[in-house]
Amino acid sequence: MAVLPIRLFPDPILRKQCRLIRWPDPELEKFIGDLEETLYAQPGGIGIAAPQVGVGKRLILLDVSPKDPTKQLEIMINPFIRRTEGEILSREGCMSIPDYTANVKRFQRIFLEWTDKKGKARQRMASGIEAVCLQHEIDHLNGVLFIDRVVSLKTDVFPRKRRTPRS
Repeated sequence: MAVLPIRLFPDPILRKQCRLIRWPDPELEKFIGDLEETLYAQPGGIGIAAPQVGVGKRLILLDVSPKDPTKQLEIMINPFIRRTEGEILSREGCMSIPDYTANVKRFQRIFLEWTDKKGKARQRMASGIEAVCLQHEIDHLNGVLFIDRVVSLKTDVFPRKRRTPRS
């Protein structure tokens, strides 16, 4: 496994719609391992999407366990949000825009569907930090960045405080 370089804004791949992953994909297992290594190498990283490392496929990894110890790593192939509820304001950052964080409006709860790495269809409701992170990562698959969801670039975007890598 390898830590892959993170693509930074304004890299054009960050603005592209990702293609569906056809099952089975013989290269997927290795890529998932590389993406996992890359996620854990990033300071404060709790989610990563394939386009952030230059791959235009609908794949995200999510590990919000530093914020919610009841959770663990999830691998989501071809995730889609099917239903939303409520609204919250959250402070977000992004590995692809490392120098800034911003206040972003998100849905409080989301119902999503995806395929796991064994090819099994999954679905469930997510809320809290998990729902925020999922929306952020799924946005990446659609060519949308968190700065696109900021109400005011003048009042809602802030210089990022530096973090150290997770051990």
